[in-house]
Parts: sequence; C-alpha cells; structure tokens
Amino acid sequence: MVSADQITQIPTEGLLAAARAIIQAAEYCFLITLSESGEANARLMQHFKPDDDLILWFGASPRSRKVQNISRDSRVTVVLEDPREAAYLTLQGSAQVETDLNVRRQYWREDWVAFFPAGPEGEDYVLIKFVPARIEIMSFERHIAPEPYGLQPAILIREGEGWVRR
Repeated sequence: MVSADQITQIPTEGLLAAARAIIQAAEYCFLITLSESGEANARLMQHFKPDDDLILWFGASPRSRKVQNISRDSRVTVVLEDPREAAYLTLQGSAQVETDLNVRRQYWREDWVAFFPAGPEGEDYVLIKFVPARIEIMSFERHIAPEPYGLQPAILIREGEGWVRR
C-alpha cells in the first residue's frame, strides 16, 4: 500500500494524467446542479471527452431542469468512475449554457437524434460547458490512494492557467 507521503510525491502532471484517463474511460458521469432551494440535483449524463484543460461538454434541452439550475447557479459538480481501475474523480467548478450553432454542431452525437429530432440546429438542443476548478481523485491502480484505503484523496485546484496541489 502507498503511504500519504508517497502520494504527495506524485507530480501534478501525473495526477492530471490519471484524471484524464478516468474521464476517457467513463462512458457516463453524474452531473450535479443546485436547485433554487439549494438541494443537489444529480442525473446520469453522457459527456464528450475533455479538452486539454479538462473542460467537459454535455448536450441538453434548454427546457431541462439542469439548464434552469445552471442559469440560476453556475456551481456544478461532476462525478466519474472507472470501475476497472477502482478509480473515481470528482470535479467541482462552474457551468454555462452554450447556444452557438457552430459549437453545437461540434458537440453532437448522431444517436442523440432520438432525444433531439431536429439535431444540433434545433431549438431544443443546447450545450452545457463545464470548467472544473477543483479535482479530487483516487485511483488504486495508479496508487493514488493512501492507507487506510483512500481516506485522503489527491486534490488539485485550478490557479490561473494551471493546477496546483492542495
């Protein structure tokens, strides 16, 4: 087992690589928004694979509860799991609704036509852009789990254009 001191020796880039690997492996994730009364609303979502800055994109209806929640309060949490590696990732940050047609075309899946019959050009399709500001990661496969079995995950905080350990 890896000690907490050994975990702190994993470089930030190694933690970011582990985070990217978990996102890539996860077909779905939980997108958690805050209701008007402050209650958490969680739903299973299919995300697009992240860009270099770990920004995630989701398709949604502009009339959906998640879009309404984000319009009121941009604070969002995304949780992903890779059970093959006994790994999880919790991302906290902010989300915004994106309506630009070119971006909607870029982030479109043909199998979503069942949910959005007019495709990315339709008025019932928008995107949610999620920008993480905090990363919490555990991966037993990558030895990011100190004794006693993960009571202290690795945490990264976005500072400017980069990430620092907490």
